[in-house]
Amino acid sequence: MNGSGLQVGVALIQAVALLMSVAFVTYTLVIVVHYFRYRPATPGDGSTLAWHLFVPALNEEKVIGETVDYLRATFPTANVWVIDDDSDDRTGPIVSVRALADPLVHLVSRRAPEARTGKGDALNAAYRALNEWLPITADRAHVIVGVIDADGRPAPNCFDVCAGGTLFGDPAVGSVQVMVRMMNRDSRTQFLHRGRLVNFLGQTLVRLQDLEFRAPISAIQITRRRTRTVGLGGNGQFSRLSALDVVTDAWGRPWRGALLEDYELALQLMMAGHRNEYTEDTYVDQEGLPGLRRLIRQRTRWGQGTMQCGIYLRQLWTSQHVSTVGALEATYYLFQPWLQILGTLVYPVPIAVFIANYLAGPPQMREWALAGGWMIVAYYLTIGIGPFIAWGPMYRKRCESQMDFVSALGLGVGYSLFVLILYVTSWRALIRIVRGQADWAKTRRNGEFLNEIEVQSQPAPVGGIQVIREIMGGN
Repeated sequence: MNGSGLQVGVALIQAVALLMSVAFVTYTLVIVVHYFRYRPATPGDGSTLAWHLFVPALNEEKVIGETVDYLRATFPTANVWVIDDDSDDRTGPIVSVRALADPLVHLVSRRAPEARTGKGDALNAAYRALNEWLPITADRAHVIVGVIDADGRPAPNCFDVCAGGTLFGDPAVGSVQVMVRMMNRDSRTQFLHRGRLVNFLGQTLVRLQDLEFRAPISAIQITRRRTRTVGLGGNGQFSRLSALDVVTDAWGRPWRGALLEDYELALQLMMAGHRNEYTEDTYVDQEGLPGLRRLIRQRTRWGQGTMQCGIYLRQLWTSQHVSTVGALEATYYLFQPWLQILGTLVYPVPIAVFIANYLAGPPQMREWALAGGWMIVAYYLTIGIGPFIAWGPMYRKRCESQMDFVSALGLGVGYSLFVLILYVTSWRALIRIVRGQADWAKTRRNGEFLNEIEVQSQPAPVGGIQVIREIMGGN
């Protein structure tokens, strides 16, 4: 390629990078407006509906007992269905003891070779067990199936809020997703017997996940209420049994094979004519991950699952139940991992050009900057990282009012670095797809590391490299 061709190519790449940044900033402004316009709705009466909670469990002995006890104590009329997916530990016996003493606790046991084939298959097993248990005369439109993580803690008002007039009180609503929070966001001891720096970094990572779910993700979901494209999550999703039946009639089973089985179900419900809803008026708590290794593994699975759901794009655009703006929003979401991969290729180009020009002529570049070039740099920084930093103060205003502004601003800066993980996980997801890897792996719970930590002797002095190992290793 000659010099002029190279210049044209670089200019084109810079234009693409700018276009992507402007599109992202525009999208951010739209969701922020809806985020701050959100107002709580009037709750309903949860006792008017029959509730069944599905809890997938693979090697969850550290948390499953307390989770079942919490669910039964908090929601005394709800049936709890624990799916033991061929666990190696005491998950099955722990639940079995409770099931023998409590008729509203049910153990669904899966065994190899059918077991450990994905969370969706585990949920389908509970769906079949529920169908066998329910009487034929049951009003399936009034039976609500909730999916709760093995460490999940729905708020006590969860059922009443979900039964409200804008949610399951509306017959057109097929599913409701509630807001997700990190239960350990305030914990200063994420790693036992570790130094302050390691625990500070671990707590910051958990706090950033809490910010992510309660601010940008919540803002996206609130906006999706307008486009009728609310997505379901793996924790805190609730669906009418009759809506799951419609999906089963169309696709053979409610949950299919994507690694992001929750969003896949949301797409199928939308295309079947049911409306998905979202609420911030209640929540479900779960553990945040203080270690990078587990977080990267989790987000890689989510990214790959999003890529897999791309097979529904044609059906989205041809569905009579999905509007054009709804199909556009869902398409933008499904393209996110691919845009992140593209971003790793185009975003560095303007930076590389600036550095190359500076190295070629420092005096000229300084003169250019003083003559107004600094405004271009400021513009790129503003649209590149400004939207991420802004989520810190917005999180403080909407979710954590006791946080001081400086801490919130620092959290925003941290979030601008946190999102870089998605560029790594998108490439990892793509590599897994190219290699034909579609295995499902559960994210290990924080409690599973307690014994591993406690058997160690006195901690070694923590240096820079050691800190990185503590955050990355074993997690």
